[in-house]
Amino acid sequence: MKGIFSRDFLALILSVAVVGLGLGATLPLTALALTQAGHGTGIVGWMTATQAAGGLVVAPVASRVAARFGARDTIVGTVIVAALSTIAMQFTAHLWLWAVLRFLCGAALMLLFTIGEAWVTQLADDSTRGRVVAIYATNFTLFQMTGPVLVSLIGDLPSMRFAICGAIFLLALPALASIRGAPHALASEEGAHGDCRQVLPRMPALVIGTGFFALFDTLALSLMPLFAMSHGIGEDIGVLFASAILLGDTTMQFPIGWLADRIGRARVHAGAGVVVAVLLPLLPWAIAHPWICWPLLFVIGAAAGSIYTLSIVACGERFRGPTLVSATAIVGASWSVASFGGPIVAGTLMQRVGADALIGVLTAAACAFLVAVWWEKRAASTKRAG
Repeated sequence: MKGIFSRDFLALILSVAVVGLGLGATLPLTALALTQAGHGTGIVGWMTATQAAGGLVVAPVASRVAARFGARDTIVGTVIVAALSTIAMQFTAHLWLWAVLRFLCGAALMLLFTIGEAWVTQLADDSTRGRVVAIYATNFTLFQMTGPVLVSLIGDLPSMRFAICGAIFLLALPALASIRGAPHALASEEGAHGDCRQVLPRMPALVIGTGFFALFDTLALSLMPLFAMSHGIGEDIGVLFASAILLGDTTMQFPIGWLADRIGRARVHAGAGVVVAVLLPLLPWAIAHPWICWPLLFVIGAAAGSIYTLSIVACGERFRGPTLVSATAIVGASWSVASFGGPIVAGTLMQRVGADALIGVLTAAACAFLVAVWWEKRAASTKRAG
């Protein structure tokens, strides 16, 4: 592990952490500003969708952009675009302009995370990749969780709050400037045929695993408190359900990454899916027993987070160069689709069937991941036998 902590690695995770802080502040600040302006949740959801749409549009061309401009220069450009599009929101209140600015920010951030995740996986070797990616993911999550705290401090400064958030993105530039260059695998022509249509059939479990966690993450933050309150939990305690889940996700990624490096990543990846699929259905019962409920939320959060982390690790194991960038772009697109459509489906079912439908949706998604893992293993066995 010692050799991993190079100047390039530290600079990269520092810059992504700063971006995580900016993103964690910008999303709730946008919702707050729209609500204060008298707009309803429909407009807030629509504005969130435009940012997801930007990511979906740019995902198929991420590898080409990185190959054309270089990994570091592309990330620098994305940080600047994210910063300027956020700062520009300070000087207009027109919804259509805000939608365009959110679209640009979403496209820029998709490029940044696609290339950044590919870069991190290539900075590690096969023996340490699980722990390295876990450090990256934990670092980003910690800073992203700080974003809402920042909003609580600047939310009452309408004349400068978006300018402050935009300026935060720019703080990543000095760290990026200190990076000497992208890993050789990203800069080379290895795997030059990184067409998404060729890459996708090689990673169904990774795509579904990412989609599951995007769905889980979004629903835990937005609808899990409502699920808790439907079972008689007070609002002040209900919101802590999401905190317990995020705590498990944040604190356990490195230990799980270490375990995956020791006993096999595929085994831990599938095991995390089993843990989630088995424990989630227990929540409606456990919610009446706090001494069981809180540890259960923590463990579920840890296992769910590791499904995503190990999906990124597996991308680094299976792909190289432009093909790796294409793979991480597909992962990013899966995240955007799930986080956009998941709350609509879950929210509708909860309204029509009951709050426990939330657990049903998440459990179904976890089972879909396990089916994809089984399918990949079966396909690999068939290929070896042939």
